[in-house]
Formats: sequence, C-alpha cells, structure tokens
Amino acid sequence: MPQFDYPCPDCRATSSLHDAGCEFEGRAWPEIERAYTDIVAELTAGPTEERALYDAVDGEWGALHRAALERLQRDERVTERNDVLRLRTSEEFREQVSEPTRDPMRTIYRQGSVPGCHDNAVFAMIAWYEMVGLSWAETRENVVEWLHDSGAWTRGGFEESTPGELVDTKRHVYESGYGWKEKADAAKRVITRHRG
Repeated sequence: MPQFDYPCPDCRATSSLHDAGCEFEGRAWPEIERAYTDIVAELTAGPTEERALYDAVDGEWGALHRAALERLQRDERVTERNDVLRLRTSEEFREQVSEPTRDPMRTIYRQGSVPGCHDNAVFAMIAWYEMVGLSWAETRENVVEWLHDSGAWTRGGFEESTPGELVDTKRHVYESGYGWKEKADAAKRVITRHRG
C-alpha cells in the first residue's frame, strides 16, 4: 500500500485507509497532498499574510486547504504572528517539538517513566518523535536524553545496560510508524498513580 508524505489533515492517515468518520475519506490522495504543497510552496517564498495565502493558491481555497493549514499549525510546522504565517526552519521545528507541550506526552516527558510503565513510556516517546517528523538519529538522541534528564533511567527497572541500548531495541516502533496515543495514555496513568 502506498504511503504519502503528508498526513490526512483530519485523521493523520498516511495511506488511502482513513479512520472511520474521517472528513476527507474518499478524497483522492493527490488532492490532499496538493492542499499541503499549495500552502508550503507559497510559504517557502517567505512569510505571507493569511488572507494573501488564500488568494495565492491555484484554484479554490476550501475545507481541505483550511484543514491542511490547521494541521501544519498544530504540528508546529507553521507559525503565525499578527496574521502573518511563516514556515519554521528545520532547526526551529526540531527545537520546538523536542519538548512535548500537551498531555499525555507532557506528563511523560516532564515526570519521566517509572517502573511499571517503562515499555509504554519509551514506546510513546519514540512513536511521538517519529510522528512529528524527527529522523531516527534525532529521535534516538532525544529519547536517550529524556531518559537521563527525567530521572527515569536512575529509577531502574530496565533490562538493558544503557539508555542507548534500550532505545535501539525499540527502533521497530519508529520504523513501523506506530501511533503513540494509547501507549502514552497508559503510561501517564501509571506515572500519575506513582506520583499521587
């Protein structure tokens, strides 16, 4: 099954198999990718007022373009200030997404994993960094750093001898593109009980 570079702006699918109830199920994938590329092509030329962006796309600005722009903003790829939209540079993006800001990932990131949820927490961190578009090397570096900085590694409970070895055993999570939400919710519940 073909995989696409841009996710569906509604359900985040990267194949022609959308989630049930997805607003864009049945839309041709080239239409979905074109909505993204219309926006990215214009913003690559430089910061653009949002209203000017509507006029700059080839064809009609519709629900698909609106949803693609909103997805790019939620995913921290596009920033807005005073109604002017701008693409984040690669460096800005990596810095922005290195620290999750919304729960359940925020809790896992800030409080670290505890025995009883290590597998789910590490899985969620790797899957989340893959989802936001970091390379494997960047993902590995961020997760190893998180294991140290959050205190998770010093709490123990790992079979592996180093954080790097632990992350390497989970590379299949990154390569398979698994979702992070279910594992993150499960890990957060354990962390919250542990802290409570």
